[in-house]
Amino acid sequence: MEWSIKTFDELTNDELYGLLKLRVDIFVVEQDCPYPELDNYDQLALHYFLKINGEFAANVRILPSDSKYEEVSIGRVSVAEKFRHQGYAQQIMQKAIDYVLNEWNEKRIKIQGQEYLKKFYSGLGFKQVTDSYLEDGIPHIDMVWDKDNITC
Repeated sequence: MEWSIKTFDELTNDELYGLLKLRVDIFVVEQDCPYPELDNYDQLALHYFLKINGEFAANVRILPSDSKYEEVSIGRVSVAEKFRHQGYAQQIMQKAIDYVLNEWNEKRIKIQGQEYLKKFYSGLGFKQVTDSYLEDGIPHIDMVWDKDNITC
């Protein structure tokens, strides 16, 4: 098991390809949702990922404040199908939150999550801040994690 965090420029070609393939496999193919996966935010992001026996198991993308949102954001949360239900989504999200808090000294994180994952994100301390809305035909909600308001 190998956890890594890299800027876009630090990613090798194979790592970039593997991360993009994982995201496309999940968000475009598995969810049958054609949308522009390549959105010009990857170049600004930190890419936190887990490889198990050389395979990409999980990934998140951390964007600095004032890029996609005013707040720091975590997105493209993905776990390969064969590695699901083993706690990797929670682990990588907690690692990303800890990184933002301890390395960037940021206190607020915004996410745009699929609505069916509200309970998962709430368990990490995120609070819903918008009504449900459709993004690429899938119900989403915006949620914010605020260090000063964590109650879980």
